[in-house]
Amino acid sequence: MGTRARFTLLFTALFLIGSAADAMAAMAQERGAGQRGQRGQGGGRGQQAPPAPAHHPEARFDVETTTAGPVKITPLTHASLRLEFAGKIIDIDPTGDYSWMPKSDLILITDIHGDHLQPASVNALKKQGTVIIAAPEVVTSVTEAKPMANGATENLNAGGTQIRVEAVPSYNLTRGPAAGQLYHTKGRGNGYIVTLGGKRIYMAGDTECVPEVKALRNIDVAFLPMNLPFTQTPEEAAECVKAFRPKVVYPYHYRGQDTKVFENALRGENGVEVRLRDWY
Repeated sequence: MGTRARFTLLFTALFLIGSAADAMAAMAQERGAGQRGQRGQGGGRGQQAPPAPAHHPEARFDVETTTAGPVKITPLTHASLRLEFAGKIIDIDPTGDYSWMPKSDLILITDIHGDHLQPASVNALKKQGTVIIAAPEVVTSVTEAKPMANGATENLNAGGTQIRVEAVPSYNLTRGPAAGQLYHTKGRGNGYIVTLGGKRIYMAGDTECVPEVKALRNIDVAFLPMNLPFTQTPEEAAECVKAFRPKVVYPYHYRGQDTKVFENALRGENGVEVRLRDWY
């Protein structure tokens, strides 16, 4: 074999080896992206910390109109959701991986359980000027949070945007781990009403249909839990909706429950829209 022929053979072999290496690298990169995408579709699990990150930006969101512009509502996972209004971001009970998400202007935390409170998630969302409001017992874990007791009201200035926050008692009436005990005692946890552009949005946290919830009025959007044994059944949640009559209601915090039962129980209730979304 002549010198030129040997050179041609060597060049061809190197070209084929390089192409194979490029193809293998591309396949590995594609597999990695697929795995990251699968990990991004997580959700909560009862009272435990969610095992996977919050939903990625492709998660479905809804938009509510207000007197001061739209509110974007994004269900994330289990009890975690995000509100966006007037250029400000409000996160409720952040759990999971928020490292890829824009930072929060306001964080609200309802309870001490791991499906509502993860300090690492809070830290991922903080920036200079972030306001954190929490039920009093949460402050032992998130020390920079401002405690807010049941029944209190705060008028906040989040980067120039006025946001009114009301703390609604969130607790059990009957359900607990043993006789005479409750999963959530009165005074420990908060639900929150956030008023944005005149629209009142209620996130209930961990609660049964307690008198303070039944007495609510003029709620535009509500998020109600319905998981056993910790809160209430879908049927009980529907009866609660009939008492305080929000214009829109989302079942959330419902792992293991049939939300269609909730929807069917409210069928024919004029003026109440039920929104079923993918939280898991």
